[in-house]
Amino acid sequence: MTSDGTNKDDPRTISIGIPDLDNILGGGLTAKRSYLLEGTPGSGKTTIALQFLLEGALRGERGLYITLSETAAELREVALSHNWDLSEIELFELVSGDGLDPEAEQSILEPSEVELGETIQGVMECVDRLRPSRVVFDSLSEMRLLAQNSLRYRRQILALKQYFSTRRCTVLMLDDRSSDPGDLQLHSIAHGVITLEQAAQEYGSERRRLRVVKMRGVKYRGGYHDFVIETGGVAVFPRLIAAEHHTQFTEELASTGLDRLDQMLGGGLAAGTNALFNGPSGVGKTSTALKCALSAIDRGEKASYFLFDEGKATLLSRARSMGMDLGPHIESGMLNVMQIDPAELSPGEFASWVRCAVEDQGVKFIVIDSLNAFLQAMPGEKYLVLQMHEMLSYLNQQGVITVLILGQHGIVGEVRSDVDLSYLSDTIVLFRYFEARGEMLKALSVAKSRTTPHEASIREYRLDASGIRIGDPLRDFEGVLAGLPAYHGTTPLMAAEPAAAKA
Repeated sequence: MTSDGTNKDDPRTISIGIPDLDNILGGGLTAKRSYLLEGTPGSGKTTIALQFLLEGALRGERGLYITLSETAAELREVALSHNWDLSEIELFELVSGDGLDPEAEQSILEPSEVELGETIQGVMECVDRLRPSRVVFDSLSEMRLLAQNSLRYRRQILALKQYFSTRRCTVLMLDDRSSDPGDLQLHSIAHGVITLEQAAQEYGSERRRLRVVKMRGVKYRGGYHDFVIETGGVAVFPRLIAAEHHTQFTEELASTGLDRLDQMLGGGLAAGTNALFNGPSGVGKTSTALKCALSAIDRGEKASYFLFDEGKATLLSRARSMGMDLGPHIESGMLNVMQIDPAELSPGEFASWVRCAVEDQGVKFIVIDSLNAFLQAMPGEKYLVLQMHEMLSYLNQQGVITVLILGQHGIVGEVRSDVDLSYLSDTIVLFRYFEARGEMLKALSVAKSRTTPHEASIREYRLDASGIRIGDPLRDFEGVLAGLPAYHGTTPLMAAEPAAAKA
């Protein structure tokens, strides 16, 4: 954007006041046109409209908020909740206390004819007097009630649109979608249409999203985009499109920090790939992911750990008990552990956090723990798979190594997952419990690697105070992955090693 609020690539384009929404709109709004911003009450129309006018005020443009539905005092209260100053914006109430006085009523003409004419006349007089560059008209629902029939309503909206055009105004017309859902008159009249939606969840906060239905002469970003209303205004999270993000990087193998795991993987994890750690609860997936993250930090790479399942304090304490102190790395900024509440987070916002970590903080190693909790933030399994496909494609194209943790139901025998992401994964590491000599032991195997020739062996895996240990291949066992193996041979288990050997 230039100093006067226009897009440097197209001087006819002005900012709506929300950078990410400008991005979705292909740079912003075409100046001197009328736009429809529609949504149910509470969806965020007024907040976006005020940001639109405040952006104009920052650029030295005069803004006018014409309200039929709210009082100026109510608008100032909304602004105060966001710490905004509306002193540079004209607030014009079309319905005053005098207009509500019963003595002002007359019975010679139809009230709707008189009120509608007076309303339109009041709008024109105000615009002629102030000569604003940006106008918000709130709302068309009251105009619809005054018109009482669709023909008169359409004529008046067309007249207003033509009037604003001759006055060189950029206009946001707000509508609460109280009309027949099949009535698209406003869509055909407006130069562009933005629809806001909000949906209440059975548990957790409501989810908000927007969609650009129409924008003449502009290549906008289609589909739904999540947004939230925070103190300070609306934050929009554009839908992630992996094809728009490509970065040159060297496809090198990186160590996991565990020599035997590197050996099983065929040398380590390749840059620009993702690995799925799959297994039941408590088997060691998180501990292994932490070890991989610390190995990345030792290489001088920044790492981000997105924690859905447990508390941050619990994770730090558990890591310390295995000799992995994360505190110094967090303090230095090399490791960022973000504890996430899936009930309060939309998928689009999470994708935005991931992009921020990669593009703004330079993160090269990411752990998502776990996909099970992330699934709860999604409206359905199909959408989780699509979301993860786009996100993993993006991370791969950025040269990031991603570790995904997926918990499975069951301990031994048959285990199952909430969702199958195996086809999206470049590498799959299986963690399993198995019973032997009266103990519950753990096994590790690499089931898939797209980039390296991996081992097909199954090895014993142990966690203790000394950290993570991986044993020799369990060549004399059959049925380890099923959880109930049969032993035929003499291969010793790490569980049978003397205490001195374990140390």
